[in-house]
Amino acid sequence: MSEMTFQDRAKGALVGAFIGDALGLGPHWYYDLEEMRRDYGEWIDGYTDPKPGRYHAGCKAGQLSQAGYILKLMTESLVEQGEYDHGAFCHYFEAQLFTQLDGTLYSGPGNYTSQSIREAWKKRMSEKASWENTGGNADTTEAIERTLALAIRYAKKPARLAQTVAENSLLTQTDDMLLSMTVAYGAVLSQLVLGHPFDPRISNTLMKLVKSGELPFHAVTLDNLKPPKQGAREPSRIGRFASPDALLTPSFIARAAKDPDISIEPAWKVSLVYGMPCAIYHILPSAYYLAARFTDDFESAVLHAINGGGQNQTRAILTGALSGAQAGFSSIPRRFIEGLEQGEEIVQLAAQLATQADSD
Repeated sequence: MSEMTFQDRAKGALVGAFIGDALGLGPHWYYDLEEMRRDYGEWIDGYTDPKPGRYHAGCKAGQLSQAGYILKLMTESLVEQGEYDHGAFCHYFEAQLFTQLDGTLYSGPGNYTSQSIREAWKKRMSEKASWENTGGNADTTEAIERTLALAIRYAKKPARLAQTVAENSLLTQTDDMLLSMTVAYGAVLSQLVLGHPFDPRISNTLMKLVKSGELPFHAVTLDNLKPPKQGAREPSRIGRFASPDALLTPSFIARAAKDPDISIEPAWKVSLVYGMPCAIYHILPSAYYLAARFTDDFESAVLHAINGGGQNQTRAILTGALSGAQAGFSSIPRRFIEGLEQGEEIVQLAAQLATQADSD
């Protein structure tokens, strides 16, 4: 493990996610890369205003999108309560966000509302559903975008991390495979906050938590993916999620990122390799790749995430958290803090969350 402090890594992870969100505000969702280059130049290297007619039109450079706003709500709730209180978060979520929405694409903070949030708003506000019935089948990453704060808060408590991430994710998304990938991302982020490197060994560390019962994944194999013993009647670990593959993916991505015979140049083209759309199975591999490739270079990681186009905002949020955890808050360039609206407030929130997490 590195000698960087736990709190510096935890703080870096959260602030890194907010920076990634704000960097994506202007050039969000350009699937035509030539158009994005015409609007923003050959290389986007900072915060930008959204163009008229785009998804976040009317917002200003350095502001948060609705995803960033929701992440801030989650962090505020954790800091205020001292831990994750599901009922308190639901009340806060409704009072601070749903009352500002009208169920359409363009309403509320950030001027754009994602599909899973719109569907949850409709069920809760129009159909008066209970919070146990607001989730839908969107295959996107909104759950990760807010529960990454839970992964930081419970980095030292993997069982609690898995339980709270899954519980909160169900508010908007119910697909079991998506939930397993969401919990897996949180588990990866927690390992980086703890100081483990993002390298091909990371999945072995995660699988040990599966075997100990701390991560709720089904596992048949023994350590290092060795086959089960002859005559074994039951899997070595039966968990909520059908397979541990979501925990194995990061190691394979890390291996590819560090293999000299595998070249993705420039690195932003990882979006073309794994796909530019919004679905979780496009976003996670790209974020893992950039975080594993730029292990100590926060700026390169998030800027390559942005310059890949498509759903670059989420790619940058997830990459920003992973890279921020590795580089630490102290290594994040100051210009990203100074250009971030409410930057000092966000830094303070991150510091408070990091202190709480370190006390476990």
